[in-house]
Amino acid sequence: MNNIKDLNIEKEILPLFDYSLNMFSRNKIFDILEKPLQSTTDIIHRQNILKGFSENKNVLKDYSYTVLYLNEVHFFLNDDKIEDLSKKKLKYKLFASKQEKTRYTSKLNQLVLFFHRLESKYFTRLKLEAFPKEYASNIKQILQFLSNFELHKFEFIIREKGLKDKHVIELIEKINALKRKELIRPFWEAFFLFESYLSISIGITKNDFSFPIFTDSIIKLRDFYHPLLENPVKNNLETNSNVIVLNGPNMSGKSTFLKAVGLCIYFGHLGIGTPASKAEIPFFDYFSIEINRRDDILNGYSHFMTEVMNLKGVIEQVNSGKKCFAIFDELFSGTNVEDGFEICKTTIKGLSKFNKSYFFISTHIQELKSISNGKIENYYIDCELIENMPTFTYQLKKGWSDIKVGQILFEKEGLNKLLD
Repeated sequence: MNNIKDLNIEKEILPLFDYSLNMFSRNKIFDILEKPLQSTTDIIHRQNILKGFSENKNVLKDYSYTVLYLNEVHFFLNDDKIEDLSKKKLKYKLFASKQEKTRYTSKLNQLVLFFHRLESKYFTRLKLEAFPKEYASNIKQILQFLSNFELHKFEFIIREKGLKDKHVIELIEKINALKRKELIRPFWEAFFLFESYLSISIGITKNDFSFPIFTDSIIKLRDFYHPLLENPVKNNLETNSNVIVLNGPNMSGKSTFLKAVGLCIYFGHLGIGTPASKAEIPFFDYFSIEINRRDDILNGYSHFMTEVMNLKGVIEQVNSGKKCFAIFDELFSGTNVEDGFEICKTTIKGLSKFNKSYFFISTHIQELKSISNGKIENYYIDCELIENMPTFTYQLKKGWSDIKVGQILFEKEGLNKLLD
């Protein structure tokens, strides 16, 4: 199982793509965001589905309906208490209570008007050739389901005269026929998946995300950024070294940078757009993203032990043949500096041997700048000193930062004098 809790998918990521109208589609979106796809073929297929929605944006730009109708129709079609009126037509016409007839008429009015709006305003106007053939067939199944209700005919009847007993009986027969063929649940599955893709495509367009290209062994991100920031600083990264050691002073933006990289790689594997103008990334089949982790109270682990167990889990995945993408924020900061240096050195050198996986590691341990080989690269988030005060640019640069912001801020707050 992927270790992606620190992405905060429900609270932070879902709102980027959630333009849904109901909880069913929202749950579908969440499910999509939680499950990276298993191959580049699946990823490209989903990319092409979402591109199809983009090509149909003129049809779908005002996609809407009365949510109450959706909820009522969904409940009604899934209700096991719909009677088979075909065997008691006369009894229904003569003896059914006014309350029962009113209930059926009201529910069927909602069903016809809701489905007619979907069919006439949206689904029949879609350019199906814009979608991959396999997904276009799913949309055709939705259209086929809707066509069972002869919606144009019954919408006219409702508008002109209202449904009579014979119309109610006919529509109930259609519903029960669909129930016997077990077509109702698949319709809702296809419909809510359609809406989830529509919602995600809106998010991609509004955020100006781009679809990545998959390569064998290079990460190349152009103008990438953290999509939750109001005015994010954009950075570029191009590397085929599989261990990136990120350094820089406190508050320089290391965790934000790691989150931005993590989102680019992770979003790419969902088949959705990435927060970058251009992205080329390898395919990974395991993700571990640890950012700002603390003690694991539930398992009785300290901060340090949590880091140890996480690292062990990643290495076990690599050794099992997985291509891993892992982020370790402030690796082994939960132990003393001497211990931290020694085990970080061992970790960095060891991870560099797994050349089909990528590891991003941030650190404050200055001594690690001497740990280097052809598969290890050092980067830092820039900080400039202006009149002896730190100014954070949040720009990525290659190399190592020697600025000690802690001492400067300590002095600025007058703590040296207070403690003298």
